[in-house]
Amino acid sequence: MVVCVLLPRFELTVAAGDREELLRTPAALAPEPGCEQRVGACSPAAEAFGIHPGTPLGEALARCPSLALVPPDPAGVADRWERLLVRLESVGAAVEPERPGLVCFEARGLLRLHGGSLERVIEAARRALRQPARLGAGPSRFCALAAASRARMRRPEVVAGGDAEAAAYLAPLPVALLRGRRETAELVEPLARLGIETLGALAALPCDAVADRFGAPGLFARELASGRDGRLAPRRPPERLAEELELPEALSGVQLDHALHLLVDRLLARRERRGRTLRTVVLAAKLVEGGTWRELVPFREALADPVRMRLALAPRLARLPAPAECLRLAAERFGPPASDQRSLLDEAEAVRRARLRDAVQQARAAAGPDAALRVLAVEVDSRVPERRVVLTPFE
Repeated sequence: MVVCVLLPRFELTVAAGDREELLRTPAALAPEPGCEQRVGACSPAAEAFGIHPGTPLGEALARCPSLALVPPDPAGVADRWERLLVRLESVGAAVEPERPGLVCFEARGLLRLHGGSLERVIEAARRALRQPARLGAGPSRFCALAAASRARMRRPEVVAGGDAEAAAYLAPLPVALLRGRRETAELVEPLARLGIETLGALAALPCDAVADRFGAPGLFARELASGRDGRLAPRRPPERLAEELELPEALSGVQLDHALHLLVDRLLARRERRGRTLRTVVLAAKLVEGGTWRELVPFREALADPVRMRLALAPRLARLPAPAECLRLAAERFGPPASDQRSLLDEAEAVRRARLRDAVQQARAAAGPDAALRVLAVEVDSRVPERRVVLTPFE
């Protein structure tokens, strides 16, 4: 059995924060700067006007002129979602997150850990989350999602049986449930225009007709409506390493590059890195005007060279939509340990650097991690002495 945990409007709830009154009025997530102008998660009051995630911004405002647009908070969503996944993994669940607010895991391996019944496994997951959530269980991932969407906050819904029972359960449900899967989200409106309103009607269509009209996504949607789905692919729990820097004022240009320089040096100097290279990092910022900005930066090859990392991150930092009050750099995925690649023409320089590296390690071993620091110029012309230079780890 597959258990699905659904937190409706998770991104909107995190972005709203303490402003819970926004969720009682027509509200939706504003489009992220530089992205397509479509609204994100919507409140129930906004959905009453026919506004759904992905609706064009102009159409949403035309349907509801009083619609409140909430600045997105992608960094806050990622951090809070990671904490919830860790809580589920603490009860032994091997989770597969579909998107923020939707995660599935296989319950078969947890039965003996939690009393031998599915109900106790679901209750253990509810206690681990420590917040209201809808939980459902079924023989397939999509069936569990459908059960979770119909469940109440304190009463989970369980669909027992196999593919036949799952197909019978899904038959009367609306095709709008296909929005819960990334592969079939765009099929909901075309199916509605063709008069296909339920999953049972979709499952009854001939395979060749579905393939001719919708291609591979249509065939996959038909498989889901028939109660069949693929196996779960649990994630590997990540090892996170992050550095954060508070910006005293709205920095830009060279000063922002110096802040990035300092973050990269601090991240590479962390002991937890254990000499490994970085395959993927996350560059995030908290904006002065409200909301956050977050961008995933994969490198072409695993890096541990600060110069090459800054060259790759500087263009991304230029995409900041507004001045930032806090800058953060986190390691998302690690690579193999860094190798010492020396040039054949610079043997003397390589030997000198090796001796200097050994001296720095000996000094740190004797006097602590702050024994060898480097002076980095930040605001040379500032009247405040503390802002002119900062100390950064020597590498």
